[in-house]
Amino acid sequence: MSRPCFSELDLKAELLQNLGDLGYQAMTPIQAQSLPTILAGRDLIAQGQTGSGKTAAFALGLLNKLDVTSFRVQSLVLCPTRELADQVAREIRKLARAIPNVKVLSLCGGTPLGPQIGSLHHGTHIVVGTPGRIEEHLRKGTLETSQLTTLVLDEADRMLDMGFQASLDAIIERLPLKRQSLLLSATYPEAIESIAARVLVDPVTIKVAASRASGRIDEYFYRLQAGQSRDDALRLLLLHFRPQSALVFCNTRQETRELAGMLAQQGFSALALHGDLEQRDRTRTLVQFANNSATVLVATDVAARGLDIDALDMVINNRPARNGDLHLHRTGRTGRAGASGIACTIFEESEAPRLEQYRPGEISSPGTPLPPRAVLQEPAYSAPMRSLQISGGRKQKIRPGDILGALTSKDGIDGKQVGKIDLLDNSSYVAIKRSAVPDALRKLQQGKLKGRTFKVRVL
Repeated sequence: MSRPCFSELDLKAELLQNLGDLGYQAMTPIQAQSLPTILAGRDLIAQGQTGSGKTAAFALGLLNKLDVTSFRVQSLVLCPTRELADQVAREIRKLARAIPNVKVLSLCGGTPLGPQIGSLHHGTHIVVGTPGRIEEHLRKGTLETSQLTTLVLDEADRMLDMGFQASLDAIIERLPLKRQSLLLSATYPEAIESIAARVLVDPVTIKVAASRASGRIDEYFYRLQAGQSRDDALRLLLLHFRPQSALVFCNTRQETRELAGMLAQQGFSALALHGDLEQRDRTRTLVQFANNSATVLVATDVAARGLDIDALDMVINNRPARNGDLHLHRTGRTGRAGASGIACTIFEESEAPRLEQYRPGEISSPGTPLPPRAVLQEPAYSAPMRSLQISGGRKQKIRPGDILGALTSKDGIDGKQVGKIDLLDNSSYVAIKRSAVPDALRKLQQGKLKGRTFKVRVL
């Protein structure tokens, strides 16, 4: 059955033209169900898995009613993490590129307030941010919301999991009562019902069932037998499948730290992602994993929400997820955009009943057998790239082409040895083939960017 097209909606001509240019023709199920409600100005509760198209749905709604002649904050999007906020802001800018002078501002913690205040002073249409920083701006009076028409709570379940309830309440109290409110979530626990009852008015509720295209994800369940170590099981799976990018889920921060440390000691390119990391460390971790400078990312569910990683070879649940929604959210991170992926779950006998609740009939006894222990004798494999950090970024007017040119100029390295380049406000990251790192480091340390010398180090 064919899916409905964006052209069937009452969208601005500029938006429809841009959607066509981007190759967006048919709507995803959650877009087809939610967009008519959003465009009609109704409040909405939308539940759908990560990658289902929720961001584009609410972004098109915000842009369709935007008054570009009024440089007042008209829409506020709240996200649980800086990474998700940045990702959402990028998506909105991409969808808005055919409409001149649309200002989208990201307001998140971990960066100085001063530049954000200056950007607000110059005017903006859409603000995307994290609850803590948005609350701070409202308290200081630097964020004016009297003209706000739309509030979006994106990944609302994770915001509550991360302890943002008080901040959300403080923010909502300062917003106009007459507004459209959209609540989007991957799961729908009782806490979401409570906040929806306080924030939304006569909302339309839609739920798109989580699904996976047949054959895209191969899923395995490994039951630990007596005397088998969970750590050994994890190493066996990594050495057997040898994924270039693997996301390992843990249920606690301590387990995340310990597991990443164990893998690093065994020679794997492994990093940990959890709520105790400072923002700069979190950013470095995500950059290295996304640009193939690390092969394994060990993370908690909360920390991993909002990761913008398209090609993920493998997901491993070091322990079963707490519920079925989380399990689908975890495994659905691989096998996306038509690619194939592998999802593995390691469990003990005592954990089998929980798995049976959300994967009935799939947990056979004794489960899929683990690879033979002889595999543990194989050496751990390294990531194909390493990351260089440069002490200059967008605010120093550095562009990706500047970095690539400096690396490949006379006596430099081959362009094929340069990977992904990430620009931040005051720093940049470039992935380099491991064998070319010494030469790349020399070129950047001895050369100049934009006529200036910057500090460069290997992560």
